[in-house]
This record gives sequence, C-alpha cells and structure tokens, in this order.
Amino acid sequence: MVKTKNEYINREISWLHFNARVLQESKDKRVPLIDRLRFLGIFSNNLDEFFKVRYATVKRIVEAGKSGKSVLGGEKAQDLLEEITKIVIAQQTRSLEIFKEIDRELREENIFIIKETEVSESQAEFIREYFFKKVNQELMTIILNDLAEFPLLKDTAAYLAVKIVMKYGAAGGKHNRYALIEIPKGIDRFVVLPKEDGKDYIIMLDDLIRFCLDSVFTMFDFESISAHMIKITRDAELDIDNDLSKSFIEKISSSVEHRKISDPVRFVYDKGIHKDTLQFLKDKMDITDTDSVIPGGRYHNRRDYMGFPSLGRFDLMYDKIDPLPVKGFSMQGSLLNMIAHKDYMIYAPYHTFSYVTKFLREAALDPLVRSIKITIYRLASDSQIAHALVNAAKNGKQVTAQIELQARFDEQNNIEYANYLQDEGVNLIFGVPGLKVHSKICMIEREEEEGLKRYGFISTGNFNESTAKIYTDYTLFTAHEGILKDMNKVFGFFETNYKINKYKHLIVSPHYTKSTFKKLIDREIENAEQGKEAYIKIKMNSLTSYEMVDKLYEASRAGVKIQMIVRGINCLIPGVEGMSENIEAISVVDKFLEHPRLFIFGNGGDPKIYISSADWMTRNLDFRVEVGCPIYDPDIRQELLDTFDISWRDNLKARVFSAKQDNAYKKRPKNVPELRSQFEMYFYYQDKLKS
Repeated sequence: MVKTKNEYINREISWLHFNARVLQESKDKRVPLIDRLRFLGIFSNNLDEFFKVRYATVKRIVEAGKSGKSVLGGEKAQDLLEEITKIVIAQQTRSLEIFKEIDRELREENIFIIKETEVSESQAEFIREYFFKKVNQELMTIILNDLAEFPLLKDTAAYLAVKIVMKYGAAGGKHNRYALIEIPKGIDRFVVLPKEDGKDYIIMLDDLIRFCLDSVFTMFDFESISAHMIKITRDAELDIDNDLSKSFIEKISSSVEHRKISDPVRFVYDKGIHKDTLQFLKDKMDITDTDSVIPGGRYHNRRDYMGFPSLGRFDLMYDKIDPLPVKGFSMQGSLLNMIAHKDYMIYAPYHTFSYVTKFLREAALDPLVRSIKITIYRLASDSQIAHALVNAAKNGKQVTAQIELQARFDEQNNIEYANYLQDEGVNLIFGVPGLKVHSKICMIEREEEEGLKRYGFISTGNFNESTAKIYTDYTLFTAHEGILKDMNKVFGFFETNYKINKYKHLIVSPHYTKSTFKKLIDREIENAEQGKEAYIKIKMNSLTSYEMVDKLYEASRAGVKIQMIVRGINCLIPGVEGMSENIEAISVVDKFLEHPRLFIFGNGGDPKIYISSADWMTRNLDFRVEVGCPIYDPDIRQELLDTFDISWRDNLKARVFSAKQDNAYKKRPKNVPELRSQFEMYFYYQDKLKS
C-alpha cells in the first residue's frame, strides 16, 4: 500500500509507478516482440532522467539539512530517498526478468543475442576482425591502481570495470590490477553477426569487448581477467551564475558544461561483480549514503534497446501508420486561404505534421506576409521548422523566435539553433527572467486588401517533426481575430515583461491559468449544487499541483462527475469516499506517447473546451509561460469530445488509478467489445475522411 499522507500520492513515487506502466508494455504479449525490447529501453531512459532531475532534487534537500515535507507531499526527504531506492531495485529486478522472457522468445524466432562465451569459431573470426577495425582504436582504457585521483566518470556513459589477477610475482604473492574501459558511444551497441543456418545473431558491444580483453591487456602477465559493467548518474540541475558580463547563451552553455562534473546521485553495478572490485570502486569514488546504489544486471545503459536493430523482421514490430490528411484541408492549395474561412485541427501522429511546415513554408514565400513570430521549445535534430524560419528571413520577412534555452536536456541543441537562427537574420528573444517559455504558438501577419490580417497555430506539443511521429498532440490552425490579438499580446509580453496583459480568449500562465481553471471548476460546483448536470473531463500528462488537486476534491464532494486521463504523475487519489468518490482516473500507455492537454467543462449544457500547453503542475501554472486556447469551431469541438471518449473507453491499454497504485488494467465488462484507443483513433479519422 502506497503512503498517502496529506491526501496526496507523492509525485516521485507516482512517477515511478508511471514508469512501471512503461515496463508493463515490455511484458505485454499484445506488443510486438522487438517493440517490447524497445519499451525496456524507454523504461531505462526514463529512469536515467528521473535520477538526474527528481532524485537529485530530493538529495539536495537532504544535504541542505531540510525535511522537505512541505514540497514532497508530506514525505521526509531522507525517507523518500530510501523508498525510491527500494522501488527502483524491485523494478530493475523485474526488468531483468522480463528481458530473460523476451530473450527466450527472440530465440524461438531464430534471433539470438549471444554472450562472449557462446561465440562459434566463425563468429570469433568476424568479432576479432571487427574489434581491430572499428573498436580497438575507440577504446578509452584507464589503469586505476597507481592514479592519484579517480578519473571523472561521464554521466550517461557505461564502463566495464576490469579486474586483472596477475600471475605469481617475484615476492611469491598474487596481486590485482583494476581498470576501466569506457564503452564507445560512436559504435552501435548491437553488433549484427553474419547469419548462420538462417538464424540471426547479435552480440552486445560490451560482450564483444569482453571477448577481446586479452588483446587489450597484452602488456600484463595475468592469470585471469574479468569485466563487469558500472555506470553513474549525475545531478542534471542547471546552476546558472549571476555574472552580468556574460550573455544568457554563455551562462546556459557554462551550466550545461558544469553538468559533466556535477555530483553523482546513482551508482549502478552488475550484481555479479567481485566484492573486492566493488569495494575498490566505492572507496575510490567516495560513494555516500545519499547516493542511490543499485545492484543491476550484466548490462547497463539499456536505453540503447530503443535502437535494437529490426533485422528485417517487420512481423515483430508495430506496423507503421501512414499519417492522414485533414478533410478539406488540402496540402495542394494555400493553407492561409483555407484557414481564413475556417479553423482546422490536426491530431498528430494520426494526421500528418507536414501541415505545420507547409504553413511556415507558405508564409516564408508569400509576398503579402510581413512577419512571423514563434515560440521554440524542442526542435528536431534537422529541423524543417528552423529552415523555414531562415527561409522567411532571407525573403525579407520580420521573423522573431522566442527560443527556450533551458528546455531540459535540449539546452545544447537549442544553443546551436539559436546561433544558427541569429546568424541567418532571425530576431531571437531569450525568454522572461524567472520563467520558462513552454507555450506552443505561432502567428503571422499578412497585408491584405482589408488591412493587416493575422493567422496562426496553437499546439499542445513541440514543433518537432521527429517527436510528432510518436507523440500524440493537437494543433489548431486559426484566423480568429480575438485569439490572435491575444496571441500578439503574449509575444509582446516576451519583450516587455513588466507589463501584465489581460486576455479575452487565451488562458495564459503564469498570471491566469490557475485562477481561470479554478473559476471553471467553481462554475461546475455551482451547477452541481443547483441540481444541474455538472462534469469535468481532463486529459493531461501530469497532475502535481496540490491546489488543483484540492479543487478537484472540492468539486467531487459537491457532486461534480470528473473523468481524468493522466499519462504520467498523478498526485490525486480517486474513488475515496467523502473526498473523491466522484473522480475516476485512468492512464493510457501504448504505442504512442500520450501528450495532449485537453480540458472540457460541462458549463450547464454548453461545454467549454480548451487545449493547452500546460499540465496542472506547479511549474506550469506559476513558473512558466503557457498558453491555453478555447475551441469555438463546432466540428472541432465535437471531434475533441469524440477523441476524449475514445481514450476514456479504452479497455486494453488503460490502467486505473487508485490508492493502491498497482497499475491494474481497466476491467472490460463481458458484453463490451475490446477497444484499444490509439488504434481506434486512427480508424475514427479514416472514417471522417469518408463522411
């Protein structure tokens, strides 16, 4: 039973249970076999980021000598560190069991991931040749015994801790030497070996190196040699200095560089490692009680499983879907002309994200377009969005991009794009002091016969072609005068942020999002108290704001029916008599990553519907610039109601939130057909094209 102090689930514990849902996908036989292995990679990658950020934050609280109870949902920070470590060890153990299951099933499909002890003679010849051609020259190998200081281990890197047992020396006694080998990042982790008898063989790069260890340490007269994997995770919080002589880009660059030497927060090791090797490493690395020490399996950095080779076995992977067009929104014609007459919405990846790039490409070339303004949070590695903005600048448009340099783990990528855009004539804005800009908005101004006209789009997700293939997100295209007038005020706020604007249509953080949503909830409470139908439907990534949780508890006690679809963290406990009996909550984890924020309020029979960039987290409500947008077009309103309903009716991939936090799958009544919402969503949009 999870602790539920102060009527909340602790956010860190809730996040770990979200990652457990990802781990469930790796076990689910309805998921294709190779994709199950890739979900193990996602689970591992998520865990790395959790320790870099959330665990590191709690550790800082402990080291500052504070309890942290006020910000940790009633948990003491030290107790929470211990609880996290306990849960993670159990999850890691479970993930290793699941990997063994997947490995067995891969072998049944004639796909063999072999160890260095299973190599055949012909494979040995291939491996030796591969090692000397591609691997040997890339190895960073460090002999540890005689070093005055232990080398700085890289965050995200994996190392083989090598124990070399030397032969009897002149003194008549054995002694050990220890070394570290960094696994090269520039070489594929999975080395595909030549087929034999129609069977596929793969050896991990780690095991390939183990196989060739004798070639690495030829200078030593050793009796035996062994290698076990270790890795560390470092605190990834940015510590930004206050040097007024530095530009903001320089400060962020310096902070990102400092991550390389930040404090370690997690040490993971192969539980088969020799005790003396482990103790040698812990002593040299000065591992402390506030670090999470995790005994793991033979392989770490299992995030690399996300890139497991397909081997041409498309039968063992999800079918790729062809993104659909939006009915009446033709890529062949002028999008601006179509948007001038009607709002349109895309729901990626069911719809093609190309509408976004086409919109910007058209604006870049249109002689009547005077300016383009856009917010940038995360861009693809080769971003067509960035190229379109540069194209527009070269065509004489006034292009302004608000780029968020503090987008977590994308800082370096955004710094590089900032330099590129600036060099090509794009005007850059670097945010608002003390606030991250997380809004997803774009606006163009066009000189038409009737005067200046605005067009734009507002999204729940990043303007990123790569993630748009796997993240589900809504993007609204509109020429609504009031919405775009408000949007222009948001861009004005970026440049003159001492001035707080008022908005008639948009819901904007940090000044109005929390208060506006509270008012909308209050209206439902009033309707319930007056005996009217009252309901709230919410779809978001995370709910951690205790204020908003309390407000939903208040609504539940008043009789408001609340349905919540929360992918990740959820601090609210639904279904508790006298507190939340009118709240139901589910999480859908499946092929795509559920990312949209959608808010529906009954409003006495005339629903108010919003999409937003903001989750109900304290950081989104109080410390970020976020934008929520009302939906006025009747067809799109119905579409959003329909898509929420499809997700809500999922009875194959929906897990039910409860005080137990056991990730139980939603039960399907006997007479109700199976419904997998992400697959059903695609069929829904296919049918819309036919209607």
